[in-house]
Amino acid sequence: MTMKVGVLTGGGDCPGLNSVIRAVVRTIHNDGGETLGLLEGWRGAIEGNAIKLTPESTDGIIDRGGTILGSSRTNPYKDESSVGKLLDTFKNLELDALVAIGGDDTLGVASRLYSEHNLPTIGCPKTIDNDLSSTDVTFGFDTSINIVMEAVDRLKTTAESHRRVMVIETMGRHAGWIAWYSGVAVAADYILVPEVEPNLDHLCEVLIQRRQGGKPFGIVVVSEGAALSSVEGLVTQDAEIDEFGHVKLGGVGEQVADIIEKRTGFETRCVTLGHLQRGGPPSASDRVLGTRLGIHAGRLVVKREFGRMVALRGTQIVSVPLAEAVGTMRILDKGILEEFGEFFK
Repeated sequence: MTMKVGVLTGGGDCPGLNSVIRAVVRTIHNDGGETLGLLEGWRGAIEGNAIKLTPESTDGIIDRGGTILGSSRTNPYKDESSVGKLLDTFKNLELDALVAIGGDDTLGVASRLYSEHNLPTIGCPKTIDNDLSSTDVTFGFDTSINIVMEAVDRLKTTAESHRRVMVIETMGRHAGWIAWYSGVAVAADYILVPEVEPNLDHLCEVLIQRRQGGKPFGIVVVSEGAALSSVEGLVTQDAEIDEFGHVKLGGVGEQVADIIEKRTGFETRCVTLGHLQRGGPPSASDRVLGTRLGIHAGRLVVKREFGRMVALRGTQIVSVPLAEAVGTMRILDKGILEEFGEFFK
């Protein structure tokens, strides 16, 4: 019997989403089924907003950033009536399965819908933060760190010209993958990540030593989720929280820059890269990874193996239980931090 499958993208957009959509559509089509795209994440699932997706309409989207379906941070469990509306949408559209592409929040909803309502769901992990457990890498991460690397490479020239220290604030709420990998790639003088409480005295000592050693400028990369101290906590833009309970982070880079200038006397500037990090065309690596994950998500649907998430383990795509894949952040491990710590002494 042919299947009718829904697909949605939730949470923050990232490069590679369209690769997944394209691959899911092709795989379902090859099995004789059809695919509907639910618009703007769980909001579309609640409101019943959907468009038909075909191999012809999705074949040319692999190089596009963002998501053709739109996204939102809508949480059906914020209002219990929304869950009922979502289930009605599933029934009214005559869907046989749902592929949810997103991060921990989006996949957490998919897991609950499967466990509590037996809704046939498949998860596909997405985040530039690379912080989802059960998968070695998430698509979008490679593109993001390359965007940061290019931006900092450009900032180096103006930093050197003006003998300044440049502080670059990256995304990374719970984990410092973006800050750490991009910081290592640009030979940053110091990197601040959520996994380690910053030693700001040591940071300033390193910058002073390198200036005295003849380096006329400095580069410091800081993750938005790095707390200046366990007492002060995270730096937030405001106290407002989204539907999943997250505050909007931002501003730690400016505070670090101010501390550096006051303690060292070096002219210091901060650049917050913000949403630039997740925009634009995906890298070749993310296009390939997104395609592979989409193919395997589609195959799980065809085999009716629901309540699972596709994941990269080594070089192979595997599936893991959705319930085990959500709720635990994948942070930088101690070994990676120690390896590159040689450059920050």
